[in-house]
Amino acid sequence: MLGAAALSAIQVVATSEAYAQEGERFDAETVRNMARQLATKPFKQGNQSLPAALDKLSYDDYRNIRFNADRSIWRGQRLPFEMQLLHRGFLFRDQVDVFVVADGRARRITYDPGLFRFEHGLKAPQGGTDLGFSGFRLHGPLNRPDYLDEIAVFQGASYFRAVAKGQGYGTSARGLAVKTASASGEEFPVFKAFYVEQPRPEVPSIVVHALLDSPSATAAHRFTIRPGDATVMTVEMALYPRTDLTEAGIAPLTSMFLFGPADHAGFDDFRPAVRDAEGLAITDGTGEQLWRPLSNPGRLQISVFSGSNIRGFGLMQRQRSFFDYQDLEARYEKRPSVWVEPIGDWGEGAVHLVEIPTPQEVHDNVVAFWRPKDTLRKGSEYTYTYRLHWTWDMPTPPGLGRVAGIRAGGTDERRLFVIDLVDGPMPGLALDSVRVDVSASQGEIRDVVLQPNPEISGTRLSFAFEPKGAALSELRARVFKGDVPLTETWLYRWTP
Repeated sequence: MLGAAALSAIQVVATSEAYAQEGERFDAETVRNMARQLATKPFKQGNQSLPAALDKLSYDDYRNIRFNADRSIWRGQRLPFEMQLLHRGFLFRDQVDVFVVADGRARRITYDPGLFRFEHGLKAPQGGTDLGFSGFRLHGPLNRPDYLDEIAVFQGASYFRAVAKGQGYGTSARGLAVKTASASGEEFPVFKAFYVEQPRPEVPSIVVHALLDSPSATAAHRFTIRPGDATVMTVEMALYPRTDLTEAGIAPLTSMFLFGPADHAGFDDFRPAVRDAEGLAITDGTGEQLWRPLSNPGRLQISVFSGSNIRGFGLMQRQRSFFDYQDLEARYEKRPSVWVEPIGDWGEGAVHLVEIPTPQEVHDNVVAFWRPKDTLRKGSEYTYTYRLHWTWDMPTPPGLGRVAGIRAGGTDERRLFVIDLVDGPMPGLALDSVRVDVSASQGEIRDVVLQPNPEISGTRLSFAFEPKGAALSELRARVFKGDVPLTETWLYRWTP
């Protein structure tokens, strides 16, 4: 049964044909059946209209709308989670329906301005208008057992974020990416309805079902969220294309990279780095570990890492000292790394990395996702299951030397790269017994040096790169003992 606070916010309402009718039973197939049915019909834009008082809110105005914590769903029921609703306005115009699932039935939460506080002179909408919501956030025991911290938020198109113990929000995930960086323009699917299962006492996880819609496809998602030292989401997605999809992005991640120690030019800033994530990590189907530092390029660039049966990829934040960022407010050292772990064989495809130039840290300018090799055909069903790890590091770090940081400097004619390596078998190894493989697709590599770096209990690799007039060069470096790799593969795209 729902508690008194929750009952005051939830009413029995009629619903559209796309959603479960009030009183009908809800089970694991309900949202999947909705998505399958919706895909047979033309796409219809959801409600984005707002009352005049909310139609043109500034960012600061929107922040003055706060949920009344005393009316959190499941407040006072001694359950391990609570839910708070998010108001519409500012960038969040889409009306989203939120349902609570209990005892096998879905009950829609009806909008009530009394659920919110409208502060600093902002006027509440008149009663009687069902605005719906823009999303919701979940609270649970994360940093200590007697307090419910915010652990995840679902808001805006198909975006959602989560944190692990001790972290703040950073990199986001999405339900689906379509036509990212396409010349025809990106399409942003939206979660138009959520069905949140009432948590059970003593069970440290919560289940969220989501119905996704877009001109190109519909989808049903099931998220099982377990917060902790690493917050893990098991995601089960059933995808139903409305059209033949050639530019789908599965398990997309979105982040921000402004600058770092290797590419600080053009930014007059007291901080040595500004970024939510510093690199793309990939474990391909052969087991090779790849590390591609992120960049803020002069023009949009796309990198493609092809293969089959991928084992994982993620946007990672490795440098974890305050002194790496020197930002007392943003605390970039506490931003989560997000790792995608496919469950089952996803077949042939590629990890795509999109990097978009930006002059400001307020813009997410990095996207990573997996794209299947074959076209996803209209009228078919495709299922993908994976785990999202919101964590401090990869869930199972490889037993290899890893890149701890890079620096670069010099002139347009000769660039010096310095790569610090830690962990794995490298520390204490006789360096004259190893082989260093450094290559460039264009230009020349010179003066390769590998030496101990006792300051980090690791090793430093340095080399000079001479472009020789190249407009672009793909750099690659790895350390071997015989034919056995001792380090992950460092990749870098150089442009003038």
